[in-house]
Amino acid sequence: MSTFEFRNMTVADIDDVFKIETISFSTPWSKEAFYNELTQNRFAKYIVIQYEDELVGYCGVWIVVDEAHITNIAILPDFRGKKLGEMLLTKIMDEARKLGATNMTLEVRVTNKVAQNLYRKLGFQNGAIRKKYYTDNLEDALVMWVKL
Repeated sequence: MSTFEFRNMTVADIDDVFKIETISFSTPWSKEAFYNELTQNRFAKYIVIQYEDELVGYCGVWIVVDEAHITNIAILPDFRGKKLGEMLLTKIMDEARKLGATNMTLEVRVTNKVAQNLYRKLGFQNGAIRKKYYTDNLEDALVMWVKL
């Protein structure tokens, strides 16, 4: 029986993460951005989900002092709806807690109700609105917070 494995992202995972990123987002991060996150940003932590020999999801967080900020989270379309996003976010929340974070925040498109429902399920609450946050269509972002 195959299982999902959660582990820290490495530079070797960048191509697979970039594939998930480009499928999932209209303004994807570049491979260089992920490389810099892993090699230059001492505040960054990224976790991936692997199923058999395929990378199927990832999540990134910046932890600065006691605050954690989710940078991105995505699951391959064929693996969505299987609670992997919830498991991944729970895992990154636990990691952030272990590293001293007491609060976590993220931005989500105001129209992305599926993601908002997941975040609320894990205790996130609505904060402010960032007007015209997304550069592809100038959609507003809902800022959400949770105490860890």
